[in-house]
Amino acid sequence: MSYQIELRHIKYFLAVAEELHFRKAAERLYISQPGLSRQIKEMEDALGITLFHRHNRNVQLTLAGQYLQEELSKNLKQLDNILHHAKLLEDGKDGELNFGYVGSAMQRIIPELLIKFTKNHPNVLFSLKEMDNIKQIDGLLAQDIDIGFVRLERIPRGLSSQLVLKEPFCLVLPKNHSISHDTFKSVSQLKNESFILFDPEYSAAYYEKVMGIFDDSGFTPITSHNTIHADSIYKLVENGFGISIVPKSLKSSENSNLKFIDLDMIPQRTSLSAVWKKDNNNPILSKVINLIHSNCP
Repeated sequence: MSYQIELRHIKYFLAVAEELHFRKAAERLYISQPGLSRQIKEMEDALGITLFHRHNRNVQLTLAGQYLQEELSKNLKQLDNILHHAKLLEDGKDGELNFGYVGSAMQRIIPELLIKFTKNHPNVLFSLKEMDNIKQIDGLLAQDIDIGFVRLERIPRGLSSQLVLKEPFCLVLPKNHSISHDTFKSVSQLKNESFILFDPEYSAAYYEKVMGIFDDSGFTPITSHNTIHADSIYKLVENGFGISIVPKSLKSSENSNLKFIDLDMIPQRTSLSAVWKKDNNNPILSKVINLIHSNCP
């Protein structure tokens, strides 16, 4: 069965499907509204299906239109990635990989991975973007990023993961705090302190583990601030707004106004995992995944 459908028809259809408004879609595409309507009609005639229900100014996708929007969006993204990769090869590059990551992954995990990878693949471009866990999952599913580094216990179907780090927590205190390595015995010593913690939206599973530390210590923390960035936590602790608990990999030796106390004696551990979409066809991704597998526990 042959359909006289061109790439422009697909792009026009997806624009209308997203906007559900012909005038807005036409403005976005820089074409006239009658011209856009004509292109959509051509696509419907060629396929022999109705893509939209039109009621005065109201536009809705039909069931067939909904199916086409979902499937064509995925495949058009793959086509864009294939064409982009071809252009990179033309420019003398082996490819490109887009990373998403939570801040702690940039302390050691990602830099070490990139150093090892670029020894054998010096012509690969990397894009690095710090993102919270949920935005990474959304980005992976939409293939806006190729690989993510997250602190999540569960991931959606269609994604794969590899544990890269399982680590304890540590306390973050101002340098002049009365508790020191020598005097610290239990988190319960800090029950009257204000705590600055990662926002629950950063990762619900991570937040529950931190709350488990307080449960085992016999108190509910006084939470003065929530944030998703370690730098914000450090700045608030440094200026006397409270203390914090963070993954051990976030310990910083660069800030002389802070001190860190390891919590190796408590059972709670937090995990960092690499995550990617199973059907991502970026040829560089499989090479990076193989390197991760060979270097992880």
